[in-house]
Amino acid sequence: MITITSTVESVEQAKALLDAGTDRLYIGEAAYGLRVPTALTYDELRKITELAHQANKTVTVAVNALMHTEMMSKIKPFLDFLVEIKADRIAVGDAGVIFVLQRDKYKLPFIYDASTMVASSRQANFWAEQGAVEAVLAREIPKEELSDMKGSLRIPGEVLVYGATVIHHSKRPLVQNYYNFIKTEETGKNRERNLFVSEPKKEDTHYSIFEDNHGTHVFANDDINMMTELKQLTEMGFDHWKLDGIFTRGENFVQIVKLFVEAKILIETGQFTELKAFQLEEKVRKLHPSGRTMSHGFYDLDKNAIK
Repeated sequence: MITITSTVESVEQAKALLDAGTDRLYIGEAAYGLRVPTALTYDELRKITELAHQANKTVTVAVNALMHTEMMSKIKPFLDFLVEIKADRIAVGDAGVIFVLQRDKYKLPFIYDASTMVASSRQANFWAEQGAVEAVLAREIPKEELSDMKGSLRIPGEVLVYGATVIHHSKRPLVQNYYNFIKTEETGKNRERNLFVSEPKKEDTHYSIFEDNHGTHVFANDDINMMTELKQLTEMGFDHWKLDGIFTRGENFVQIVKLFVEAKILIETGQFTELKAFQLEEKVRKLHPSGRTMSHGFYDLDKNAIK
């Protein structure tokens, strides 16, 4: 059975996404949630969790920040809050958090999410042995390597089927440092500006970049759109799909989720044709933010060409 996880930017959007047919809502707040579309308040986390449960759906809460000593000293009250609101699972990338979960016997199932780190079934299975119920697969895995992983994963592997791919994260405020250097009054913490950086002498590169309290985040040249490859992914056993709306806001993201839900239903009922896949992909492109290009990412690359 195919599972669709979609990010959430507000209580109102959560309602719309549940109505659209998403299976899981992915939410987070400012201190421990890394690269969430909106840093939600505790009240919003509680309300969205209640809405999901009322709709017989689930929530995943992002606890995937790079933890430092001062953060770890304050993690237990947040974990206690997640237990209180009955969060269904959390996404974790730091071994320290997993240690606390095990030591204090928290009843919080966790998905192992270390961004680019889970690139093989061996890595995913190691964290399964530590209690992970799922693993977020690295976004840079080509089709051939995914096929090699088929059948050897002991837990589901989540794949990104729509959205931006992070390629670099620094705890340093690189954007603000640049603004300070050129002596401007601009602030680095303004995601709405849609800033890009390019490689020298490569004008076609446009890596999205923004800064927040976790540091600086840089994203791949293209956003991911795997609509035409969904059937193949499902046949390989990768039926946990993630849709990320970090750069696709509001109603447009909801409509894109609806298109992937439609694809899910068509695949599960044996009606997903090549023509239908291209028709749905074209609709996604029309809803996708202008100026942001899309591709299959690393999926079609020769595995031997990736360094």
